[in-house]
Amino acid sequence: MIRDYELLPSKSPNGKAQVKCKECNEIKDHHARGYCYRCYKRVGWKRKKILCSNCNRRRHHKAFGLCGGCHVRLHHYEKTLARNAKRYHGIDYQLYKKTTEKCNSCGFSKIVQIHHLDGNTRNNDLKNIVGLCPNCHKLIHMYEYYEEIKNNLEKKGYDVSKVHPTNYVKS
Repeated sequence: MIRDYELLPSKSPNGKAQVKCKECNEIKDHHARGYCYRCYKRVGWKRKKILCSNCNRRRHHKAFGLCGGCHVRLHHYEKTLARNAKRYHGIDYQLYKKTTEKCNSCGFSKIVQIHHLDGNTRNNDLKNIVGLCPNCHKLIHMYEYYEEIKNNLEKKGYDVSKVHPTNYVKS
């Protein structure tokens, strides 16, 4: 292979060879193909594309033969959920998981969101947090239907004294 760049002697006896970078034209440590490290990462290096073994799409390789999205979903999903529970709700992941097992109003268990009974998102007391499916969560915030959801929660033993229609939207 013929080089299209010239290696210059190193400044120290044990250092890397120097090169006049093909991109920035500065004399720096040689990284690869006539580029300094910064320019090689930006210009000379191309990410390898693979056929993802999970989703079968041609994507940039992340790790384990997977694309970035599949890698995060398969290997780091629990960490992401735990980080988001702390970040957005200010509660421990175990409490979040326990609260969102099923809707406390209707029993739906596929998608469950957290609702604060008193409307204060900083009040993360166990008595103030309930899990509601998206339908029940929307209904409790609507003036016409909040009474129905409030009654369901009261039957299940929740203190709904702070749930009041003035906290919610009239439609």
